[in-house]
Amino acid sequence: MYVRVVVYPGGKKEVIVQTGDHRYEIRVKEPAERNLANSRVIEMIALAYSVNPKTVRIVSGHHTSRKILSLPDT
Repeated sequence: MYVRVVVYPGGKKEVIVQTGDHRYEIRVKEPAERNLANSRVIEMIALAYSVNPKTVRIVSGHHTSRKILSLPDT
């Protein structure tokens, strides 16, 4: 399954908002440096879908705010 995400790094709060089927806007506290924001996004999506974070991977958008993540089919 693929999930589309728009990430806003460096925020004051961590918020995940579902904007559609498998579409989210995520605000994270971590900066967009050294893969910190990407790691936190993976953790938050894994928690939302109740899967292991090691099974979630970024398919597209490693260096942009718009990302496509791949999750295992459940």
